[in-house]
Parts: sequence; C-alpha cells; structure tokens
Amino acid sequence: MSTPEPEFRWRSIVAPALLPTLLFTIGEGAIIPLIPSLAAQVGADLAAAGFVAALLLVGQLLGDLPAGWIVARLGERAAMLGALGSAGVGIAISALAPTVALLGLGMLVLGASAAVFALARHALLTTAVPAAYRARALSTLGGVFRLGLMIGPFVGALIITLTGETGAVYWFAIATLVGVAASLLLLPDPEGLLRRDPEVERPAVRPLDVLRTIGARRDVLARLGLAALTVSALRASRQVLLPLWAVSIGLGDAQTATIIGATAAVDFALFYLGGWLMDRFGRLYTAVPSTLGLGVGFIVLALSAAAADPVAWFVGVAIGLALANGIGAGILMTMGSDLAGRTDPALFLGAWRLILDAGGAGAPLLLAGLTAAFSLAVGAGVLGVLGLVGGGMLAWMIPRYLPRDR
Repeated sequence: MSTPEPEFRWRSIVAPALLPTLLFTIGEGAIIPLIPSLAAQVGADLAAAGFVAALLLVGQLLGDLPAGWIVARLGERAAMLGALGSAGVGIAISALAPTVALLGLGMLVLGASAAVFALARHALLTTAVPAAYRARALSTLGGVFRLGLMIGPFVGALIITLTGETGAVYWFAIATLVGVAASLLLLPDPEGLLRRDPEVERPAVRPLDVLRTIGARRDVLARLGLAALTVSALRASRQVLLPLWAVSIGLGDAQTATIIGATAAVDFALFYLGGWLMDRFGRLYTAVPSTLGLGVGFIVLALSAAAADPVAWFVGVAIGLALANGIGAGILMTMGSDLAGRTDPALFLGAWRLILDAGGAGAPLLLAGLTAAFSLAVGAGVLGVLGLVGGGMLAWMIPRYLPRDR
C-alpha cells in the first residue's frame, strides 16, 4: 500500500518563495532586454554586446559551484539574503561602468548572485512540496519567474520614456532587491519554511562537494542532464537572441522592451497548464513539445532574415517561442527535484543546475561567436538544430530515468 501524500497548502510557499521570486525577476527583467543597448552605450559592437549579455549567464554558471554548498551550509533564507546583497553590488558596478569590461564584470556578479538565489528557492520547494504537487508547484515558480520577465520590460520601457535614460533601469532593479529583502524578513511565513533555518542542524559540507556529487551521479547527469542542457541552452539563447535581433532590424529600446514584455505575457499564461500536464501524464509530455517548438522557432527566425517585413516576422516568431517556452515552465526544476529527492537536495540541485547553466552560458557565447564569424541568422539556425536534437534526446532519456511511478 502506498503512503498517502501529506496535505499541501499553496499559501505556504507564497511568502518564502513566490513573492521574492516575482520581485527579484521584475528587476532582472527590466535589465535583460536592454543589455545590448546598454553595452552599445559604452562602446560595444553587436558581437561584443552579445558577449556582455552572455556574461550574465556565465556568472550564473560560476555561481552554481558554491551555491549548493552555501544553501546546504547556511539555509535558504540566509543564502537568499546574501545573494540580494551581492546582486546589488553587481548592478551598481554595471550602472557606473564606463567601459565594456566593467559592464561585463557587473553582469558576472549579478549572474552569480542570481544562481545562489535560484538554488535556495528551488531547494526550499523540493523539500517542502509533496511529490504529487511538485510539478505544479515548480511550474508555478516558473510562472512567477515568467510574470516577472513580463512586467520587468514594461516597467523598463516606462522608465526610459519618463526619464529619457536607459541606465535608469539599474536603479529600479536595486529598489526591487530592497523589496525582496523586506519580503523575506517581514512578511508572515505560514508554515515556518524559512523560520526553521536557525533550528535545523546543517550537514557538514565543503565548497567542492557539488563536484563530488557530479562524480557520484555522473550517469544520470551525463545522459538526462545533457538532454536537459539543450533546453537550458535554447532558453538562455532566446533571452539574448531576441534583443540582439531587435537591434539588428532597427527597433528602438522602448519598442524592444514592449515587444519582449508582450511575449512574456504569452509565456506566463501557460505555466499552470504545463505543470498540470506533468503531474497528470508525466514529464515527457511538456519537455519534448517545448524543446522542439523552441528549435523550430529559432530556425524560422533565421530564415526570416531576408524577409520583406522583418519586424512582423520578429513579433510572430517571438510569440511562437513564448508559446513553446511557456508550456515547459518548471520542467527543468521538476526533473531536478525528482532526481534529488526531498532530503538535503541542495548539493544534487547544485550539480544539476551547474550542468544546465553550462548550456545556458555556453549557448549565448556560441551565438556571439557565430554572429562575429558569420551572422546572427546563422547563429539562430545552428541553435535551432540543437533544439531538434535536444527534443529527440529527451524523448529517449526521460522514460528511462523518470518513470511515471516515481
């Protein structure tokens, strides 16, 4: 006889995970679409602007190495508060940067901080949410992330319109970090998910234990992890490619932020459907369609380079990519939680996120290199083919590592 799942209250995760995620992502979402323009203001060409945008993701990759240790050692709330402080430093460096190099450094620091913050909330939900609700909870977290990415660009566009300064979005982002800290410290935590931290005896962990975990779980990470890496690569490339494509076809900063914000609304609208499908039918039924859809969208965008009306094609493809991405909300976090289990998940999740962020950091760098060597369209086409390969890998690997009765 199977053991019944414990009762789960959705309100228990609002204050410790969902609201902080929303505020953090609104600030990040205001900056991300404007990174190429901000880089151009300090002297970057198109390829260099793509490289600077990719450094945000490289920072996430570098942050994954200590993130599992930090969360396992300090607890979720302390880790998130520390990440907020370092994120503020990264944004301040970027805001004051007179050169491309310093702007890139600021993006690295911001990305590393985001990695620690993301792992802490992921570990919190992995521990707190019963398996029967896991996909819906994590897809809701992914949906909140998408909501922040939807609101952020609109706020950024409004700030630019009111101030006439693209750089003003930096100071708005710092204000959102203050809001996140206040939500973690002051708002009620109904189930004590964060307040438990001081009473929990933390395991003895070392900074390099994430690498040891990779060695111990190398089979699943080298197979299912590699397949999931392609999804992360496409998602990260999408965040870099769309602003770069907008610059290449002559769209203004406010127009770019508005279009990307509108597609984020489409992305956000599908998050709960994706989680329900995962809990009801299995992880396969969102992972594969989402990945194939992203790959096809990249290829269509590449083929639209010579179109007579590039703006219309850009808007259409951006919406298609949002549909594909939205149906897969939370899939990578859910697969990681399935594999990690609910007891002390931070180290495995650190290893899992390190693999995923390797794709997230490497793909935009590949895009920047292909843009410099050939063209932005060639880069989009290559990444589209990667998406088709990744969809096939997921179709093969998920039934072997994540059977429906897990």
